[in-house]
Amino acid sequence: MHGMRAHMSAQIILELARLAQIAPQQPALERKAYIQQQKQAIYAFRNQRLSAYLNAPICSEDFDRTAYGKPFLPAYPQLALNHSHSRQHYALAYSEQLQDVGVDVEDLDRKVRFESLARHMFHPAEWELWQAYGQETDYWFKVWTTKEAVLKASGLGIRMSLNQLNSGVHPHQQGGFCHHEGLGTFAYQHLKIGGCMLTVAWRSERSCKGFQFPKLQLIRH
Repeated sequence: MHGMRAHMSAQIILELARLAQIAPQQPALERKAYIQQQKQAIYAFRNQRLSAYLNAPICSEDFDRTAYGKPFLPAYPQLALNHSHSRQHYALAYSEQLQDVGVDVEDLDRKVRFESLARHMFHPAEWELWQAYGQETDYWFKVWTTKEAVLKASGLGIRMSLNQLNSGVHPHQQGGFCHHEGLGTFAYQHLKIGGCMLTVAWRSERSCKGFQFPKLQLIRH
C-alpha cells in the first residue's frame, strides 16, 4: 500500500453475514411484506452486534439521522458506523478511532449490464483504465463499491453524479485513496471474500507522511 502508513491505534471492525442467515426467505410472504421483514431483521442484527461491541443494549430507537439521512448513535458520538446489504450479503462497519466510515457490498454473481452502467457512472479515467484491462469484472465491482462506500462515508449518499468522482481504483491493488473538492479525501480498502466484493472507506487527509491505514478486523458469521 504505497502512500499509506500503518496506524496501530486505529481499527475498523467489519462484520459480514449471509443475508439468508439474518432474514431467511419466506415464500409464503408477498414481496413487499418480505422486504419489510428483511429490513427489520437487518436492523435487529445490526443492533445485536453493536450491543455486543458496546456492552450496552442498543435498539433502533437509539439511532438518529443526519440531515442527509445517515444513521448514527447520539449516545456514542465517537462511534462511526455504516452498513450495506446486497441480495445475498450483509456488511456492518464501525470504528471508534476514525470518522466518517462507509461500506458497500455487492454479490459477484449479480447480473449486471456492465458496459451500460460503466458508461453512465464511471469517471473518464476509470473508463479508460477499465478498457485497458479488458473490462475486468473485479475492477468494475471495485469501482462501484468504492464510489458507494466513499459517498456513504461522506454522509451525502448517492446525491452527486457518480461519474464526477474518480475513485482512483487500480485493478491490481486492494486499496487506495481518492479526493473530490466537494467531499474531501477518503481512503478505502477492498475485500473479495465469500462471493462478494466488500469495500470500506473512511475520511483521511493529505499528509507528507502518507495516509493512515487502519487495522481491519473481519468478523464472519
